[in-house]
Amino acid sequence: MRRSISAAAAAAALTLTLTACGGDDGGGSSKQAAAAKDPAAVSGTVTWWDTSDSTSEAPAYKELIAKFEAAYPKIKVKYENVPFDDARDKFKTAAQGGSGAPDVLRADVGWTPAFAELGYLQPLDGTPALTGQEGFLPSAFASTQYKQKTYGVPMVTDTLALLYNKDLLAKAGVTKPPATWDEVKAAGLAVKAKTGNAGVFMKPQGFYALPLIYGEGGGLVDVQAKKITVNDEKAQKAIGIGQDLISSGAAVTDVTKDSYSNMQAMFKEGKVAMMINGPWSVSDDLKGPAFADKANLGIAPVPAGSSGKAGAPNGGHNLVVYAGSKNLDASYLFVDFLTKAENQAFAAEKNHVLPTRTAAYSMSAVTADPTITAFRAALDTARPGPPLARASDLFDPLDTTLEKIYSGQVSAKSGLDDVAKAARDILPDYK
Repeated sequence: MRRSISAAAAAAALTLTLTACGGDDGGGSSKQAAAAKDPAAVSGTVTWWDTSDSTSEAPAYKELIAKFEAAYPKIKVKYENVPFDDARDKFKTAAQGGSGAPDVLRADVGWTPAFAELGYLQPLDGTPALTGQEGFLPSAFASTQYKQKTYGVPMVTDTLALLYNKDLLAKAGVTKPPATWDEVKAAGLAVKAKTGNAGVFMKPQGFYALPLIYGEGGGLVDVQAKKITVNDEKAQKAIGIGQDLISSGAAVTDVTKDSYSNMQAMFKEGKVAMMINGPWSVSDDLKGPAFADKANLGIAPVPAGSSGKAGAPNGGHNLVVYAGSKNLDASYLFVDFLTKAENQAFAAEKNHVLPTRTAAYSMSAVTADPTITAFRAALDTARPGPPLARASDLFDPLDTTLEKIYSGQVSAKSGLDDVAKAARDILPDYK
């Protein structure tokens, strides 16, 4: 479940009516009632675009597909693994053109309101997809809402943490994980001086920079004041910390399109001691030689900034249903199956991801996983994204500009001013 938002131009406010798309009004039609009454009679083929990591996470979901098809022999699932970086634009293109979109998409929580605003998603209220909706974590379920309707079902939730190599830190004389960005700098320099390896990897992308911004008490926007804040003094100071980590030699970065893969490779091979990442990376991390002993992987809260508080974003993925699907009934049942507590616990055990159903956290497969325990505790203080349909579009200019800032092409102030200008085009009602 690699977290990375691709750069794309802001979408035009194109609305597709559900009738034109071939869907229904989502308000509990007779067809939906029939599906809920006799799900065994439902037939069809569900095309699912899974955006999880194709090697470390997808195998678990393929196992769940086999279980679903055994439970519903009249329904077949056409599985496609679509790289996360490409999925948002690919889905938008297919939905806008009315051809080639999947029945079900594993969508980043930030995409859900944006796709709903454009008319691409089927409302799920009153459908079998939302069976037992009261059992979801409130923070996860909130991400599925747009204008008092539900457009997704929470599949996994997540946040960011400091992942670290215990052995490398110990060799550098660091006895505990850094709790502040100042301590990250000191630890990174010590690792470089005493082991020759890199201290911390700073990924030049907006989502990964949020702990820096939140640590200074800032944010991308102030919703109450309807103000763009991505270039205020707090944000400038925050991104300046990232710049300083890199320029001082305590951190390394990578502004190529393979930035995430290179970060993962360095961490797995023991070439970098620390990185900011989420639970989706752990299955892959543990495959690396640096973590042949799984106990060598440490997980700690993201470092605090000068505000004295640490802050990480609350993210995750929802399963959404395309409004133009010709297989709505089968899609509802598939979404419900994947998000049942026992199936979330299965995926959690295999992939170290965080379930969205409260009941899953009492199951042994989940309670026995130290990764889930560490990240679950962090969820209580994680911050959700701003409740705006186009909030995810704000990351497009921020991602592009952070690459320029971290590589020294522009200053933090100049770069963030450019981001703010682009943000006002995305949110014209904001000053």
